[in-house]
Amino acid sequence: MTFVITEPCIDVKDKGCVTACPVDCIYEGGRTLYIHPDECIDCGLCETICPVAAIYPDDRLPAALEPWLDVNRAFFGPDVTGFGSPGGAEPRYSTTLDHPTVAGWPAKAEPA
Repeated sequence: MTFVITEPCIDVKDKGCVTACPVDCIYEGGRTLYIHPDECIDCGLCETICPVAAIYPDDRLPAALEPWLDVNRAFFGPDVTGFGSPGGAEPRYSTTLDHPTVAGWPAKAEPA
């Protein structure tokens, strides 16, 4: 099992989950955060601290959000960042790149 970051994180990136993660498996993209599925230890701390309820365990991912499992995985692949499995979210693995699904997502309105 792994945890998955979904659409509510886009343009929010609270980063409380990054601080809570004991293995540094949450990486920063341009508009959202991504969990590396092979580095996640399934502790669930990220899910409990997310202020926008964007994080789910893959085995409880609502059907409408299932594509986000592939979005998180593909972010690390050669077609997006090429990070592979870096073994921890160090500052050098922060990027302005995003998976095409995220990059094409409509911008969220600024609060009035």
